[in-house]
Amino acid sequence: MTIAEFRASLSGVAPPANIDELLTALWYDAHQDWDRAHEIVQNIDSADAAWIHAYLHRKEGDHGNARYWYSRSGRSPSNRSLEDEWEEIARTLLEQTR
Repeated sequence: MTIAEFRASLSGVAPPANIDELLTALWYDAHQDWDRAHEIVQNIDSADAAWIHAYLHRKEGDHGNARYWYSRSGRSPSNRSLEDEWEEIARTLLEQTR
C-alpha cells in the first residue's frame, strides 16, 4: 500500500483489512479516536509501537510521557508538526511492509 492509498482509506468508516495493527492505530488517530489508537499501541512491544505511543502522548500534550516513549523507540523527541510526524510514521511503516 502506498501513502496515497493509505490516506485515501481515511475516508472510509473502517480501517483497511490488509494493514497491520500499527497502521490501524494511525488510521484511528486520523479519525480522532485517540483512545482506540492508544489501546492498540500500548499492547505491542516494539520500537515502532513505542514511536506511535510517543506521538500520541505528544499530541495529547503529555510531553513527559512522550519523552519516555521516544526513548523506548530509540528516537529523539520530534519537533516537527504533528501532521508531519504522523506522515513520517505512516511512510516508514508502509515502506517496511513492501
